Amino acid sequence: MGRTIAVANQKGGVGKTTTAINLSACLADKGQKVLAIDMDPQGNMTSGLGLDKDSVEKTVYDIIIGECGTDEVIQKEVLENLDILPSNIDLSAAEIELIGIEDKEYIIRNAIEGIKDQYDYIIIDCPPSLSMLTINAMTTADSVLVPIQCEYYALEGLSQLIHTVELVKDRLNDRLEIEGVVFTMYDARTNLSLQVVENVKDNLHQNIYKTIIPRNIRLAEAPSYGMPINKYDPKSSGCDSYMRLAEEVMNRDEV
Repeated sequence: MGRTIAVANQKGGVGKTTTAINLSACLADKGQKVLAIDMDPQGNMTSGLGLDKDSVEKTVYDIIIGECGTDEVIQKEVLENLDILPSNIDLSAAEIELIGIEDKEYIIRNAIEGIKDQYDYIIIDCPPSLSMLTINAMTTADSVLVPIQCEYYALEGLSQLIHTVELVKDRLNDRLEIEGVVFTMYDARTNLSLQVVENVKDNLHQNIYKTIIPRNIRLAEAPSYGMPINKYDPKSSGCDSYMRLAEEVMNRDEV
């Protein structure tokens, strides 16, 4: 039985989509069968894995409004071992479409019920807000992975995210856990990055991954070429970090 991980932080610009893309790709690189689900209307996970988000015919939005099933939306083998349910700006209308719909919190969970056993991991990229799309991701997931940028306001909003996870666990999905926190955009040249890491470790009673993702120019460039970092520059420090994160995620299953 595979594991479903939602990558979430309602704060934008923390490396959330970068983490979702590269964790998916690195798990696939390690021989795991992975399904990526793009729940962000910006569609950056979709384009970051090499698809033209504006020309995909069917997206997660079509699943949400009941136009079609996952089998019509899924894009197979965008990379070896990696399938994706793509998204684009159409998904921004989903919030309105869901008004008055019964069991709207469970649409994605129900949609992938029949296919989830085909995958070792399902990685969901959430939008940078605590919306109904994020709630759908959390009712589908077993756990939530939280990327935190190494900057001054890192902890801001995090307590709200944790509160949301606890509410979803309490009312909608009793198996939901916080997978852990991963630090992103770490700059070894600044004291601030180190202070943020220490501050979060002291104040946050959550699992914190040992792997820290550095600020890395190759990581920043890769999405514009529609490639995850392990395809764009497998020798970069960014690739090395996400490979180690994938290893840590896999090792947690064996604990």
